[in-house]
Amino acid sequence: MKRRMRHVPLALAALALIAVARDAAAHSLDPALLDVREGADGTTLVTWKTSAQRIPGSRTEPVLPPSCRTVRSPEITDEGARITVRWTVDCRPGGLVGQQIGVDGLGLAKIDALVRVILADGRLVRGVVRARDPFLTIPERPRRFDVLRDYIRLGVEHILGGPDHLLFVFGLLLLVITPRLLVRTVTAFTIGHSLTLTAAVFDLVRVPPALAELLISISVLVLAVELARDATQPTLMRRKPWAMAAVFGLLHGLGFAGGLRAIGLPGSDIPVALFAFNVGVEIGQISFIAVVLALRWGLEHVPARWPRWAAWVPVYSIGILAAFWCFERTAALMQ
Repeated sequence: MKRRMRHVPLALAALALIAVARDAAAHSLDPALLDVREGADGTTLVTWKTSAQRIPGSRTEPVLPPSCRTVRSPEITDEGARITVRWTVDCRPGGLVGQQIGVDGLGLAKIDALVRVILADGRLVRGVVRARDPFLTIPERPRRFDVLRDYIRLGVEHILGGPDHLLFVFGLLLLVITPRLLVRTVTAFTIGHSLTLTAAVFDLVRVPPALAELLISISVLVLAVELARDATQPTLMRRKPWAMAAVFGLLHGLGFAGGLRAIGLPGSDIPVALFAFNVGVEIGQISFIAVVLALRWGLEHVPARWPRWAAWVPVYSIGILAAFWCFERTAALMQ
């Protein structure tokens, strides 16, 4: 029981940080998407996807180069959670290279927008536009530094916007006590999700996104069940938590791959983008662990007497959330 009581400050620290991370990463969770594709016939297909829910009075609109003229009227599709608008423009004779594409109204809407441009020669240019920088310039060739910077940032945003990933890492902090074993366990988790992320990007592994999300929630639930058991029992997961973390890391890597596919990869710099995204995920993960441990240290020095039932709050919180995700994602998979 004393060991479980030590988890109370850790739980408070982690839950507070997850809430902050979710709020800070809210833009990356439901961004608008502007997809622009140059065709072989000289016309350009524009697809604009936004959330059906928006702040009253806000309105976001794509901004295309002045040379682009509409040749096919917009078609609006209501997809429930999102609204999709498609239309065709002609940007000849200059085309899109060297031009600016952006989104107006991001500040009032409090969202970011992902801009993805596929040029006629097959090159992919992408970037995230924000209220303070609402335009993306289409370069002759994307600079590797820009690719590195953007994908590191997207990796950080992806993991901080994923409560299931953060709760799993939090569960590892509850399961493992010694610093050396914690380092081994987190490293094994990193290796696991890096392997499947890389394999999925190069199409060596194919798993439907809905199934991957379900498997991730199951991994969190299994960890919660282990945490609820008698900590003095030498189970395999407690004796070799690094092995469990490596196996479940493989599942979480599938989730990261789904997020990376949704973002898109620059055709000429896939290895750089993949490496940068992985680095971003690790930066976010290590930052989460460091801040949680720092907050725990601070809370442990606050004079407070916790009730005995508080020792079970972190474990049951993880279990209840994981069970909910399992039911929710099973239902989504069956649709």
